[in-house]
Amino acid sequence: MEPLRGIEVVGLGQACVDYLGMVPVFPHEDGKVELAEIHTFCGGPASTAMVTLATLGIRTSFLGSISDDHFGKKILENLRQKGVDTTCLKVRPGYSSQFAFIAISGGGRRTIFWHRGSVPPLSAQDVDLRLFPDSRVLHMDGLMIQACLEAARQAKSMGIKVVMDAGTWREGSRELCSTVDILIASETFAAPLVGEDAPVQKALEALKSLGPEVVVITLGSRGSVGLGPEGLVMQAAYRVDAVDTTGAGDVYHGAYIYPMLQGKSMEYCMRFASAAAALNCTAIGAQGGIPRLRQVEELMNSGGLLPQAI
Repeated sequence: MEPLRGIEVVGLGQACVDYLGMVPVFPHEDGKVELAEIHTFCGGPASTAMVTLATLGIRTSFLGSISDDHFGKKILENLRQKGVDTTCLKVRPGYSSQFAFIAISGGGRRTIFWHRGSVPPLSAQDVDLRLFPDSRVLHMDGLMIQACLEAARQAKSMGIKVVMDAGTWREGSRELCSTVDILIASETFAAPLVGEDAPVQKALEALKSLGPEVVVITLGSRGSVGLGPEGLVMQAAYRVDAVDTTGAGDVYHGAYIYPMLQGKSMEYCMRFASAAAALNCTAIGAQGGIPRLRQVEELMNSGGLLPQAI
């Protein structure tokens, strides 16, 4: 295959189809509630991050594994429509692709039920970053550990920065974290290292000790906290009328990379990402409210921040 020129960011990880149902309240177990609305959109951590960057004008490519079923066809169509290159997206016939059902309740809160499908994950042999000679960043979500480890190894040898969306601690996460330059983690990711109720600064320090130069922990409506060469940085969330928080973290990851490509500071990257994530919450679906650059800059200039309770 000929090299794919001009692609600046390569994403490796999950893509899925989301069914989103609006409910007045989330029911107790063994109860039931009527859906007020139901929608079908695409999502997935790494793929949504690539769609975010594509929306902001960055050329991206997505590496993942889907099948030729209804879900897989919808995932492929969505990525292409959103301007993400899919040349190296593996389509394996005869399996099922990933999908999720998401219940959206008051204030945009969501409860996710997901199935990874039967399609085999990417293997280390499926990864060849030499096809992206102009790439500057590899972004991965850490689900397919062996493929991620190989991709990170190749990225390091090519001088490509490695960013990781660290959602859930899994077997192999410690080794993977040691290969990462920028680790953007969920609030619960470090719990196996520091305990469930540890202060966020302790979690930051524990994750940074694994090897990343920069660690950011996202805290939903409480903002985000980062630790890097600039020291400790706290970023409040922006005030918006939230409809659905699905995909907010995934958009944050993609949006963080955008100013990083321009050499901006960790503090600026966190502020930009926070604004982009907030705007995505104003529409339904993981990719429903991904903003344009002008919208992000307008919100950043508005100064409308929520109180930061950390």
